[in-house]
Amino acid sequence: MTASDKLRLLPWSGPEGKPCYLSTDDRGGYMSRLADNIEAVQLGMAAELLDRAAETLVDAAADRADVKLLAKELTGALRDVLRVATSRGHLLVGNEPPSL
Repeated sequence: MTASDKLRLLPWSGPEGKPCYLSTDDRGGYMSRLADNIEAVQLGMAAELLDRAAETLVDAAADRADVKLLAKELTGALRDVLRVATSRGHLLVGNEPPSL
């Protein structure tokens, strides 16, 4: 079992929306690879959504419902990206190169 500061925040939520963590020393294990793959998908979807948002915001035909749906989807993508950034930030803390 790893120390509590070595827990990895996973890119999905548990029951009641609570964060899920992985405790392992094997960064190449099945759950670590699964989390890496899901994070990659989330980041890719966020990038695509950002492109769509740029198009929607300059589209004169976009109505209030379009913008509201866009805001909802952007909120979800931002939540996912923030979780990935937090998780990766925690991973980096333990692997920082020594100061020169």
